[in-house]
Amino acid sequence: DGTRKSHSMAENTQFVAGFFKGLADRDSYKSLMTGLWFVYESMEKAMDETSEERVREMDYAALRRMPSLKKDMEFFYGADWDSRVQLSPATKMYVARIQEIAETKPYLIVAHQYTRYLGDLFGGQMMGGMASRSLGLENGDGTEFYSFEDISDNKIFITEWYQRLNDLELTKEQKEEIVDEANFVFQLNIGLLQELEGSPLKAVLTLAINSLKEKHLFP
Repeated sequence: DGTRKSHSMAENTQFVAGFFKGLADRDSYKSLMTGLWFVYESMEKAMDETSEERVREMDYAALRRMPSLKKDMEFFYGADWDSRVQLSPATKMYVARIQEIAETKPYLIVAHQYTRYLGDLFGGQMMGGMASRSLGLENGDGTEFYSFEDISDNKIFITEWYQRLNDLELTKEQKEEIVDEANFVFQLNIGLLQELEGSPLKAVLTLAINSLKEKHLFP
């Protein structure tokens, strides 16, 4: 169970205790969305440009997040949002890692697809609902990121995604590398959360990451 170790790291952090405090800080939420914009911009750009067939096989249009994130950025920052957002230190590290593997070992992008997309899909409905209620967001404003309109049944979709993952042609060494990369991606996500210190939003996102603990890469 290659990813359990990093899940335990997240579970043992103190910010899970703030989960039930609710979401009351729109600035923290906006900061999280901004960080995710840069992460997904880098990841989906790498997916578009790669010739790595195994990454392409795991690329579903229904999972792509940049169009939704763009709407959220416009809501929070206005029409000129792209000239106002900046990368935080943790986001820079995250983006740099994606760019590195895209050039050196592009099949490791699979680990990023697994960690981010499935984490978002697992926790999206819960997190989007909490953000809407706690921050007074209505009609999907600011929470488009958590809406997967083209996926009618999350459980069926995830089962099919895992089946395709396990059918990929990978050597034993490559599988181990992907598991190791997935663990590192969890750490990068924890870094994003730690920048939101003082906000219960850290606990919410961590819970979504932890929801993956019953799943793992490769049987």
